Amino acid sequence: MKRVLVTGANGFVGRALCARLASGGMEVAGAARKDHANEVRAFGARPVVIGDLDSQTDWMAAMTGIDCVVHLAARVHVMREVESDPLAAFRAVNTFGSERLALQAAAAGVRRFVYISTIKVNGEYTENKPFSEQDKPQPSDPYAVSKWEAEQALRRLAVESGLEVVVVRPPLVYGPGVKGNFLSLMRLVHKGIPLPLGRCDNRRSLLGLDNFVDFLAMCIDHPACPGRTFVLSDGEDLSTPDLIRNLAAAMGRPARLLSIPSTWLEFAASLLDRRDVYQRLCGSLQVDSSFARRSLGWSPPQTVDAGLTATARAFLQQSVQ
Repeated sequence: MKRVLVTGANGFVGRALCARLASGGMEVAGAARKDHANEVRAFGARPVVIGDLDSQTDWMAAMTGIDCVVHLAARVHVMREVESDPLAAFRAVNTFGSERLALQAAAAGVRRFVYISTIKVNGEYTENKPFSEQDKPQPSDPYAVSKWEAEQALRRLAVESGLEVVVVRPPLVYGPGVKGNFLSLMRLVHKGIPLPLGRCDNRRSLLGLDNFVDFLAMCIDHPACPGRTFVLSDGEDLSTPDLIRNLAAAMGRPARLLSIPSTWLEFAASLLDRRDVYQRLCGSLQVDSSFARRSLGWSPPQTVDAGLTATARAFLQQSVQ
């Protein structure tokens, strides 16, 4: 029986992964803070109470008998940063904290370490071709820089210790219970608020939660994974207007899209110093996941339509509670 330690076990992806692995017969330990222990247990994992994630965290007690670590916990990108030195704050958790975890995993005899990075390591947007594993990394914000530095530290450790390191760089992950910008968009669509995005001619790759969890489960013991970096997506790219239309249809709401020229939106965003918001809504970010499919024989078990419908219905159910 495989024994897996999942960090960030109480998070959006962590809960789903713990449930998937436990249902598949694996013994799962879920690392989380003390106040989330019962939540982790509810998803089929044995709670492992861990405090702050940094270069001093002691993981050794959690490593007993563990075959593989799936490292999801991270300091994530935030819209309103409060730290005076954001890069230092991200590095403390995402770079040094991840390196500490991997060092102790290797010392405890853990065989494999699956690290969840981000597609932002490749860059913020695409123009002529989708991102792939072959691209030169171009992280541009503190979050992405800290993730890229962690990847490099883990690669060095793999050479030194023999730890089997697997790196996965997902784009935006959606699914039932999603938070952040995706949840904000669903709220706007549900309320019927007109959105000036009808003429955004972009393409964005997404990754459904079920598809992501399915791939991570494969990474735990597939023989072709060690030493590899994988970029991942559903394989069905959408424009922002199409995404809104799909969500609206799943909610039984009209898609209220205004046909405002994208150049006007870009100009307005520049005046307000919010080009990052414009880029997320109207820019393209495509991911070529053909290497993962080809090398591992993986294919997403859920279509985009099915994933978006499940996400929207879960949102509606939560809204009426």
